[in-house]
Amino acid sequence: MSDKVVMVPPAVNETILNYAPGSPERIELIETLKKMKSEVIEIPLIIGGKEIYTGNTATNVMPHNHKHVLANYHMVGEKEIAHAIEVSLDAWKTWSVMPWESRVAIFKRMAVLLAHPFGHILNAATMLGQSKNAYQAEIDAACELIDFFNFNAMYLQEIYKQQPPFSPTGTWNQVEHRALEGFVFAVTPFNFTSIAGNLPSAPALMGNVTLWKPASSSVYSGYYLMKMFKEAGLPDGVINFIPGKGSVVGPTVMKSKHLAGIHFTGSTAVFQNMWKTVGDNISHYKTYPRIVGETGGKDFIVAHESAKMEVLRTAVIRGAFEYQGQKCSAASRVYIPRSMWPDFKESYVAEVAKIKMGDVEDFENFMNAVIDQGAFNDITAYIEYAKNHKDAEIITGGNHDDSTGYFIEPTTIVTTDPHFKTMEEEIFGPVVTFYIYDESWEEVLDLVDQTSPYALTGAVISNDRDATELAVEKLRHSAGNFYINDKPTGAVVGQQPFGGSRASGTNDKAGSIFNLIRWVSQRTIKENFLPPTEFPYPFMDKE
Repeated sequence: MSDKVVMVPPAVNETILNYAPGSPERIELIETLKKMKSEVIEIPLIIGGKEIYTGNTATNVMPHNHKHVLANYHMVGEKEIAHAIEVSLDAWKTWSVMPWESRVAIFKRMAVLLAHPFGHILNAATMLGQSKNAYQAEIDAACELIDFFNFNAMYLQEIYKQQPPFSPTGTWNQVEHRALEGFVFAVTPFNFTSIAGNLPSAPALMGNVTLWKPASSSVYSGYYLMKMFKEAGLPDGVINFIPGKGSVVGPTVMKSKHLAGIHFTGSTAVFQNMWKTVGDNISHYKTYPRIVGETGGKDFIVAHESAKMEVLRTAVIRGAFEYQGQKCSAASRVYIPRSMWPDFKESYVAEVAKIKMGDVEDFENFMNAVIDQGAFNDITAYIEYAKNHKDAEIITGGNHDDSTGYFIEPTTIVTTDPHFKTMEEEIFGPVVTFYIYDESWEEVLDLVDQTSPYALTGAVISNDRDATELAVEKLRHSAGNFYINDKPTGAVVGQQPFGGSRASGTNDKAGSIFNLIRWVSQRTIKENFLPPTEFPYPFMDKE
């Protein structure tokens, strides 16, 4: 194929199915949920395309019914990690030099397979294993991951097009965009199946090989992703699936001299520790590892006095409580002017009271369960702290119950202290804190900027253009994804490349050309057709 001029088709965003009552997609999804829920599967490691059963197992349960086991999965140990590194390096020899057209063809096939037949399987796995409602699962597990595959393929070609703009007569200058020398360590979170699919696969598209450690609570959906990769024709050993304890996997993988990159989404503390480990071992590595990470957030909504109440109310409810607030981008702190507070409070409390919460198979539920016991305990500790503090009042929710599933009501805290604990610390659950401000617009914008170490997402709700422009200016470094009159969540591949800076990550923008370019290493080639044959230069001639 290398002698042909090949163009990757322009990417377009996948259409989101709405799962309306009686729709074909709803009927098929319900049947898939019933089937998958009726069986307990055994999930092995997958290294070099081979299934490996270590005997050291853990379980995946349904967060909304934690007595229901979905799968028993095997955990990796040091011996299997060493084997995975060896296998990946062997696969690298052929995968890294495979024609890009062939790699793209595999990923375009992944996009087609994910649309059908794997779409309902991945959506159902995400609903059952990660407690997402049908619409949130459709956006995540199907549509966003399809978009990653299609847009990344298009961006790949844009990268390869980048060549020196000039070659003097008698020379030819070229740039080769090589795969990194070694393997990429992909560490993925529980909350987005699309991120779990993209982090190991984006480097692979560029010719790299990856060791993929999924979050323990999302091994279930991860296993079905591996099945899809296999069905699409991804060669064995390109992506190796190694679920296990972070305390075992991370240190073992990162001491390998062949570590060429880290693609990470997770907590700030873990990422900073990984970065420190790389620094401590830097002289040991064959090449300087590329470090790409998206970590925490304390995402804000700041309302101007001109804000439309309905716009603000919807942005807060959807931004804070969709998927139980378990998004890095979830609205977690809100600044509301005193002038609009009485009317807004009444309207907001009434609207939150309409939210239904429960099992994912009841499509009337807007909210479901948080991911596990650890998350439940952490989130409810913040709620109890607010209940017992003089500077806080809870105006919605505040209750929680883990007897059947890990359910936490949509909780709204109002504080008189702009630096109250729940205004500053990431909670990662259905808890939002309001600060009712008397400060000037400029002063409150400074407060928003200076309150949190994070800088992932944020939104301004304003119907005054001058006020909006001042917010855009003063909050320039406060959020990597900034929204005007919208919730601070829901970035779409190809529309809003996602990522933040400060303590929120390296801001390499997943779903963009800027992320993919981190997974190639350039080689410049100059060919001289009229090479010189003598060393002296003209300036050396006698006068």
